Amino acid sequence: MSSRLPGETARPGTADGDGAVVEVLHGRRVADPFRWLEDPDSPATAAWLAERDREFAAAARSWPLRVRLAEDIRALVRADLWSPPERRGDTVFATLRAAGAEHPRLLARTPDGQRTVFDPAAFDPSGRTTLDAWEPSPDGRLVAVQTSRDGTERGALRVLDARTGLPVEEPLHGLRYTHVAWLPGPGAPAFYYVRRDGHGGRRGVWLHRVHGPGPHVDVLVHACAAPRTVPGVRLRHGRWLLITESHGTGHRNDVWIADLAGRSAERPPLLPVHVGLEAESEADVGPDGTLYLRTTLDAPRRRLCATTPAAPSPSNWREVLPEDPETTLDGFAVTGRAGSAAGVRVLAVRTRLGISELTAHDPRDGRVLQRLPLPGEGMATRLEPSADGGAHLCYADVATQQVVLVLRPGGTSLVPWPESGAAVPPDPGGLPAQSPGTAPAPAPGGVRPAAGIARRVLWCRSADGTRVPVTVLSPAGPGGRPGPTILHGYGGFGRPRQFGFSATVLAWLRAGGRYAVAHVRGGGDAGREWHLRGARRAKIRAVQDLLAAADQLVAAGVCGRDQLCLSGGSAGGLLVLAAAALRPDVGAAVIASAPLADMVRFERLGLGAMWTREFGTVADPGDFAALLSYSPYHLALAAADRPRPAVLLTGFHGDTRTDAAHPRKMCAALLAAGPGQRPVLLRYERGVGHGPRAVTRAIDLAADAHAFAAAETGLSPRR
Repeated sequence: MSSRLPGETARPGTADGDGAVVEVLHGRRVADPFRWLEDPDSPATAAWLAERDREFAAAARSWPLRVRLAEDIRALVRADLWSPPERRGDTVFATLRAAGAEHPRLLARTPDGQRTVFDPAAFDPSGRTTLDAWEPSPDGRLVAVQTSRDGTERGALRVLDARTGLPVEEPLHGLRYTHVAWLPGPGAPAFYYVRRDGHGGRRGVWLHRVHGPGPHVDVLVHACAAPRTVPGVRLRHGRWLLITESHGTGHRNDVWIADLAGRSAERPPLLPVHVGLEAESEADVGPDGTLYLRTTLDAPRRRLCATTPAAPSPSNWREVLPEDPETTLDGFAVTGRAGSAAGVRVLAVRTRLGISELTAHDPRDGRVLQRLPLPGEGMATRLEPSADGGAHLCYADVATQQVVLVLRPGGTSLVPWPESGAAVPPDPGGLPAQSPGTAPAPAPGGVRPAAGIARRVLWCRSADGTRVPVTVLSPAGPGGRPGPTILHGYGGFGRPRQFGFSATVLAWLRAGGRYAVAHVRGGGDAGREWHLRGARRAKIRAVQDLLAAADQLVAAGVCGRDQLCLSGGSAGGLLVLAAAALRPDVGAAVIASAPLADMVRFERLGLGAMWTREFGTVADPGDFAALLSYSPYHLALAAADRPRPAVLLTGFHGDTRTDAAHPRKMCAALLAAGPGQRPVLLRYERGVGHGPRAVTRAIDLAADAHAFAAAETGLSPRR
């Protein structure tokens, strides 16, 4: 297998005397002794994995908190979990994962009652099929559902009769999280959808007309001009077509709009909103006919602008909500009806170190009309306008399972949905109660801390002097002595760390542990600049930030070195593995779930080719040097005889994002150190991937990971 990328000064890999592959990349010899583990189905890989399975099973049996954590997590997630409702005519669609169920099912609620439209457990009794997305037609008679199997996140799009749940045509195959935008009006039902993995070699937006049995003949209405872009599509108010192209994961996109009124759906008259700019915008058209854009253009923490759809270029934008230097603008919704008594309002969700704030504004000048209190210190997500002129969102905090909250048209407060049978926050039993007659002190924005949980923010200084915040969660009450602590980090793709519900974190806190989150560069906790300062050749800064956070936890008396476990998944798995490789004394243990690890080969594994804006490319000499400097796999190979923390890696055979070759190869490199080192374990699962899975499998994974952390940091049962 050749390892060459366009522009590489490298020769194809050859084997040295012991069979290891060695390549010369930009004048440097790079050994890859475990390249053979990239083949997931070879007999050699299967035998190697069988041995890792035996090692993991033997170790897990000795962890004293394993059963207790699984029981607590199972109890904490045992609640009805609804998605936000989507109304079409007199039918309301939503998913419900009932208490104790393995998967959510899609329901249709009418004045006459409630019925199941699609149940993945009934569709596939093995439990290996997930419902990834769904979208009802404007009249509510049809619904498009997307499913995938074994965690691959590549699956089928099916059009179902919403009354019977039966398919009305053959499914569309080979799709990954496609967007679906139904066209309104009479005639044959039709929708736009996107293909991200190519169709006949092309990525883009397609028009599909539902026509019953027979082959599909879809029309390409917008082709992606550049490779490695991700198309998106949305149709607002049955008239305004919005198309986007995201360029890899670099937080840059292009946006177009078309007015379909009286125009051909096959040839929409697309106007560029912005194309070729170093900016990312989320566009929507309000009920007032105005085009609104939440954008990073001239605003790293995002601002909200407005313009007319007829002249949408940035030169015509007016600013509605300016950038806030202390918070990031994470979502917006334009609600109401033009000309109605309630008028049109802009709702905005801003986030301050993982905690959301919700406000209502006048769309003309951005004036604050109201501050809408949320139930506590948590996160508001999926803010969307409702068909009736109101809005809905999801809310969760560390001790509160996700609930759906609705703002009625012109309303001044959020109310739970559904009105009866809504999810009840789990009882955080086992956490210290507040003193009689007292209440938690209000936090900034007027919200209150999660019951029984103390939250504080520490600050550390990274290697270059940058101040980095670290949020620490602990059972409320006296601080006491240092105790077992999990430090979580992500630091990738501009994604902020937010504090929603985590049964795993809550169970860990109930057992007496502390949980910390390092808001490192590379993430989106402080906007676009914070992301870019920890991306590509500067990715090492994210690692340095995490190490500084670990040092601060020890210095502040939160934990001792032997009580600290680093934890991260995906890009966060890369972060914690690199930190431990560069500073083996950083803590007692590391949990790396579905991590990136071989940063010389990442572009050839999973979706790595899409991530060069985040990490760089081996084809570039400067990028290559930076990648090799923190690549956990290569650092482990170079320091096989050095002491290191205990390590738990998790890998998922169906992972099409980071690819399970990363944890396989990383485990082999760490094991090459030989006997006498702290344990290295690989928890490897078949039939699942990077994304959603059955509840039982998710519980088992979380319990195993945190039981490992407990065993290595000395957390023992309190009751």
